Amino acid sequence: MGLIAFNSFTRDLEKAGALGVRVPLEGGHEGRYRRRARAAGYECTHMTARGLGDLSAYLLDIHGVRPPHLGKKNLDDSATGDRYFIPPIVSYRLKSLAPKSKGLLLWLIEGHILSSQEIKFLTTLPSLEPQVKVVVEVGGDRAFTWFPLTEAIAA
Repeated sequence: MGLIAFNSFTRDLEKAGALGVRVPLEGGHEGRYRRRARAAGYECTHMTARGLGDLSAYLLDIHGVRPPHLGKKNLDDSATGDRYFIPPIVSYRLKSLAPKSKGLLLWLIEGHILSSQEIKFLTTLPSLEPQVKVVVEVGGDRAFTWFPLTEAIAA
């Protein structure tokens, strides 16, 4: 595959803001596209969609996380229990971007488990944070294909 395919991928990503991709199940192809996006000036955050919970809180707000209790209970716990606060992934990474960086590329694997409401939020995320671009792996295919993420809502 020539450089033309990679250039059209980054061009479509910048135009749409959020892309859905179908990747070959044997893997390996998506790394080439992430590397090309990094070469175009984007910093990449690669994460799974499993267990994210509320996407807007996890990506944009400080949110509390409770550790699993594992069958044990502390007697001196308050009514709320133990809670750890985690900084927002996107906002935190945007503050630490390099000065010459174009923005942040949020690459989510296993996106087929996301609901249509969560996908709709991911399509609006680039309009909320203009420096953020989103790629969601929504399934498998024989070749690496991409399309605007808004088409995944209709499907």
